[in-house]
Amino acid sequence: MVNGTSVGNHHRIHTGLVQIFTGDGKGKTTAALGTVLRAVGHGLRVFIVFFMKGEYAYCERPVLAQLPNVKMACFGSLEFVNPRNVKPEEKEQACLALAAAREAMLSGSYDLVILDEVNVAVAWKLVELHEVTRLIKDRPANVELILTGRYADPELVRLADLVTEMLKIKHPYDRGIPARQGIEY
Repeated sequence: MVNGTSVGNHHRIHTGLVQIFTGDGKGKTTAALGTVLRAVGHGLRVFIVFFMKGEYAYCERPVLAQLPNVKMACFGSLEFVNPRNVKPEEKEQACLALAAAREAMLSGSYDLVILDEVNVAVAWKLVELHEVTRLIKDRPANVELILTGRYADPELVRLADLVTEMLKIKHPYDRGIPARQGIEY
């Protein structure tokens, strides 16, 4: 029991939608992970696919792994992808990530499927736009999809039910303050 809510009881989403968190501002993955917390609190089952964040030790992963009904799959490597020189293995990892998302979405085992950084993967041609649009069109009605990352393609925006653009008004990076452990990563 968490604050009067039974986390163990599984509830179903009756109307799943497609959400996109995009833009140059901070908070896209943070917003998606906030939705994970809300979903888990209501007993929903969650699958998170991390694109281009394979081996890096993001500190939220061990915490997410301890939550009930949350499964994750991480794809990519420690190196940052150079959009002007995408390596075959980077494309392969992104295709595996998309396949994992599709399998989870169609399995009937998850209510919420998050594709973290998939918008960047599309923009940098690690995965094909038509494959992501097909994923959205094949989505079962009771599954919620969240796509995160900068550069959301206009076609994905058109297909989505909710699109939030994180707009950078001001950022500490602009003053030379680097990313801070526990806050930005």
